[in-house]
Amino acid sequence: MPAVLRVALPVPLPTLFDYLPPATGEAVAGSRVLVPFGKGKKAVGVVVEAGVESAVGNARLKRVLRVLDDAPLLDAELMATLARAADYWLGAPGEAYANALPLALREDRPLPDLHEEAWALTAAGRSALDAGSRRGGSRALLEALARGAQTADLLHEMLPGWRDAARRLDEAGLIERTRAHTAEPAPVTAAPALSDEQRQAVEVIGEGLGRFQPFLLDGVTGSGKTEVYLALIEKVIAQGKQALLLVPEIGLAPQTVRRLRERLGVAVQVLHSNLAEGDRARAWLRARSGEAKVILGTRSAIFTPLPQAGLIVVDEEHDSAYKQQEGFRYHARDLAILRGRALDVPVVLGSATPSLESLANVQAGRYRALHLRARPGAIRPPQVQIVDMRAQRLEHGLSPALLAAVGDTVVRGEQALVFRNRRGYAPVLLCYSCGWHAECPRCEHPMTLHAGRRALVCHHCDYTTRMPGQCPSCFSPELKPQGQGTERLEEALTVHFPDVPVLRIDRETTRRRDAFEQLLEGLHEDRPAILIGTQMLAKGHDLPNLTLVAIVGVDEGLHSVDFRASERLAQLVVQVAGRAGRAKKPGRVLLQTHHPEHPLLRQLLAQGYGPSAATLLEERRSVQLPPFGHQVLLRADAHQREHVDAFLADAAHALGGAPLQLAGPMPAPMPLRAGRHRGQLLIEAETRSALHSALRPWYPSLSTLPSARRVRWSLDVDPIDLY
Repeated sequence: MPAVLRVALPVPLPTLFDYLPPATGEAVAGSRVLVPFGKGKKAVGVVVEAGVESAVGNARLKRVLRVLDDAPLLDAELMATLARAADYWLGAPGEAYANALPLALREDRPLPDLHEEAWALTAAGRSALDAGSRRGGSRALLEALARGAQTADLLHEMLPGWRDAARRLDEAGLIERTRAHTAEPAPVTAAPALSDEQRQAVEVIGEGLGRFQPFLLDGVTGSGKTEVYLALIEKVIAQGKQALLLVPEIGLAPQTVRRLRERLGVAVQVLHSNLAEGDRARAWLRARSGEAKVILGTRSAIFTPLPQAGLIVVDEEHDSAYKQQEGFRYHARDLAILRGRALDVPVVLGSATPSLESLANVQAGRYRALHLRARPGAIRPPQVQIVDMRAQRLEHGLSPALLAAVGDTVVRGEQALVFRNRRGYAPVLLCYSCGWHAECPRCEHPMTLHAGRRALVCHHCDYTTRMPGQCPSCFSPELKPQGQGTERLEEALTVHFPDVPVLRIDRETTRRRDAFEQLLEGLHEDRPAILIGTQMLAKGHDLPNLTLVAIVGVDEGLHSVDFRASERLAQLVVQVAGRAGRAKKPGRVLLQTHHPEHPLLRQLLAQGYGPSAATLLEERRSVQLPPFGHQVLLRADAHQREHVDAFLADAAHALGGAPLQLAGPMPAPMPLRAGRHRGQLLIEAETRSALHSALRPWYPSLSTLPSARRVRWSLDVDPIDLY
């Protein structure tokens, strides 16, 4: 049998591919290679094994065209971790290895130059600035460069989204790329005095540097978890090692970069999807070389090479954004634990509302919990009050008590946040004459009215159509919006408080790369304002003049069929409430509901998140739901329902007599989406070992089923969303 290279290719197939070694050059595990794949096509893959025997004869094997790397791009630890991750999440191995590489490194082109990029004004650029001939982002960039050449990293921090302006100005000859001069050490701001709890957390975790140990840093909102991270990262840098800090949202990255750079005085490499691909690849390669000591990123940054690893931190560890929902469906928090064990470094999971999975791991002795119960600098925790909406006359879903509280807040010169986790103007457009309502033709689901665009939008498939002037069914003009979204609340509050700035922060108003930061900039000023926002505002942002949080529309989470809904609602309420009173001014929280006696709300308000989470954990334990039971969800969709049903039935039959519990085959909770019929099979077991031992041989067999050719299907291990 020939000795071959076993290569992972970025295709959704549960297999590796054998190739003959290249005619010249040597490929080793972790190297990228260019190979022929398919009819007349080429692909870039990663060598997983070299010099292995193949069961296929030489005549049937193709030869590697070229080795792309002089040395392995992925080190032994990362290769082994990716293999374990693909095995655990039952992912296509090629997709797992591809996830570890930035997009620019998945292509057949040279590695980017690692010299620090910088930009400077040309003489023509200075003249253009003096003449005032440029506006908007172009002028802002010219003004930034008028102070001297600036590195790309600093421009990302000062002007998010500056690349488009740079491209225009470069083409016009107004700016030019240059080499960054050796930077003076950045001035470092003094660390505030740590509280006793913070100091103890730093000492306990700091003593464990150099060995694997997961810690759950359970700190109430505003308790200073970030100060603990900063103190620990300082220790790691002093040892000449690297620290990786994960945040759940891109919006949190700029402010976190500033805090890291100001405190630590070192360059911070950033990895997230809003970066230009060249920048992302350079940051990844600097981490791989060991040059980057501090790496900050979102979910995919967990794949960053860490040859001198010292610490991994996952901030807001409970956040669902850490779960990849397509392709290779890993969970970055759990992968952080896997990498920490392989690298033999501590992993810190921080949250004010820890996930039930992490709390169960603390109970089982696998994680060590450290608590921050005080809010340094804050007068006291925010006062929380339930507003009973029953028998009240509401104004666009807002109670008189809520409007009065907002009015009192802005009169004092302070800021209020009205939180509604539903964008758009209204979730339903209804005909009062015949009962018709706007429904997506591709999802059979109500369409959301966006009044500003005069459009109906399906938030599931993005199907968009113009708002009708009359009912399509009975031609009546009596079309009325039902319910409230952020857009409708913005309209109502603008009318009610015409002299106060009303800012809406949701996906619609933050589409531009730098829009989120710009909207928040003014809120750091000591002036009144009203914010209306979705969950984008629920985490991580410090707004010192924000003293009132009013939460609207929590009732949907109280009666959901999703067993995770209560946990998510409790986390959301606590996280949003934690935005109030984070500085010297006391905070107040209003919670509007039609169910003021609901036990979850009552316990949450009376005892806080910890006891509420403990109650939810016991409920899960009693019925063996995660984290005490283990699940894998097989999803399938097709244009015809019978094809979905046939595939899921075949898949269930292929499991044979395995000791598993099956729910289904059955339609998905949303049975039609984007014109495709959807179904699922939920597979459960009491232990992970029983689940995986049964599913490992079953997973590769799914793609060989004849019925699999007519559907798209995916496996989701430890699903967080059954939809």
